[in-house]
Amino acid sequence: MLGSANQNVMIKAARAAGRSLVKDFREVENLQVSAKGANDFVAKAEISAEEIIREALMEARPTYGYVSGDGKEVDGADPTRRWIVSALDGLTNFLHGLPHWAVSIALEHKGEVISCVVFDPAKGELFWAEKGAGSWMNDTRIRASGRTKLNEGLFATGLPNGGKADLPDTLKDLARILPACAGVRRWGAASLDMAFVAAGRFDGYWERRRKTWEIAAGILLVKEAGGFVEPITPGNSILGEGEVICANEAMFDRFAAVIRNA
Repeated sequence: MLGSANQNVMIKAARAAGRSLVKDFREVENLQVSAKGANDFVAKAEISAEEIIREALMEARPTYGYVSGDGKEVDGADPTRRWIVSALDGLTNFLHGLPHWAVSIALEHKGEVISCVVFDPAKGELFWAEKGAGSWMNDTRIRASGRTKLNEGLFATGLPNGGKADLPDTLKDLARILPACAGVRRWGAASLDMAFVAAGRFDGYWERRRKTWEIAAGILLVKEAGGFVEPITPGNSILGEGEVICANEAMFDRFAAVIRNA
């Protein structure tokens, strides 16, 4: 299926950044045995990918706003539209030579994500969606899983490290959901966690304190695949507070009740 002009711009940008990151990733794998490590190299790889995406998107749509992981938000002449970009989601995986990371690009219109791309270069999987046009992986339509029993559900989340403020809440979440389901995975890339919910690989996902650019694309992917997406705390803003819970339609209410301790 062919997407809109904006969708094609996003896909082209994501693929270009992906090619750059794949080249750098091969070098990162070699650096794992060095004493110095790969931190500086990876930082440069992310900056390079960010520049590729920014140049491609702003050249194609110079009036749109732009926000990304580098923290620099650009207000566009068109205040209703902005690009939301994570040039390297799953940076810690990339740094350690783990082939699970992605390029994530979303287009927001009047506060709603209307088009998105999540590209996994290591696996050659490009997830994309447009409002009203469904979710896709490469050229194949994808849908949220059809599982209905919580005890058969496989869920994904993030595990806060160090002294992160949301660690106690996440540990309480795990204590409630682990006895009730088939398993929980922590894969380290929020955009791919949500893409996998859209593809039916995970039955649901939840996490707190995610950055806007890490989850924006995933919101639309899940919705267009027939899944449900809400903030963990009812009434909050998903992108504003950075908390999200999503699952297939049949399982969402029970999954959300467990996570919310409702």
